[in-house]
Amino acid sequence: MTKKEEREAKRLEKLRIEKERMYQMFAYEREYGQYAHICGVDEVGRGPFAGPVVAAAVILPKDCDILYLNDSKKLSEKKRESLYEEICEKAEAIGIGMASEKVIDEINILQATYQAMRAAIDQLAIRPDLLLNDAVEIPDVSIQQVPIIKGDAKSATIAAASIVAKVTRDRMMKEYDTIYPGYQFAKNKGYGTKAHIEAIKEQGICDIHRRTFVKKYI
Repeated sequence: MTKKEEREAKRLEKLRIEKERMYQMFAYEREYGQYAHICGVDEVGRGPFAGPVVAAAVILPKDCDILYLNDSKKLSEKKRESLYEEICEKAEAIGIGMASEKVIDEINILQATYQAMRAAIDQLAIRPDLLLNDAVEIPDVSIQQVPIIKGDAKSATIAAASIVAKVTRDRMMKEYDTIYPGYQFAKNKGYGTKAHIEAIKEQGICDIHRRTFVKKYI
């Protein structure tokens, strides 16, 4: 076997393994296959010191052929961006919702997360028949729900929602970095890194900081 043939054999083997993994990632979708429109719901940004919490709701087609879907935290930024474009191209419907830092301060992060998730579901062009959620059951939603612990690593539709939410929020934080320089939002995405904490101590807080999260540093 030539080196070229070896490389091709390795590529095909990796592809076979990935297709097997993705088959497992659609296990919940097959289990609830009687539902016409299954929606994955996930959020990003519960822990940061700054910026909104962002949720996404994604309905994938039954014959979805997207590979490499996974928990967004397990993917490189380049891979997330690539998958984001593919999800936007192939999904039957996508909804994005968010709750601002002011809402988070007012009603707490958990309730703000639920609010963002409800907003994402409401944004969908198609009403889903079933929600697959990452870990939580969303209050005040009439659609049947299935909470799945670590769902973004177990369900393809939740993984897709995780990626859409992550890319959306990361892009927002990069924009905020140009508006509020000095906090390194493009780099830390609002999370409480050492450099971010030092910047808060030196510069004080800005408009997008969650006051309930950073009060001990003010």
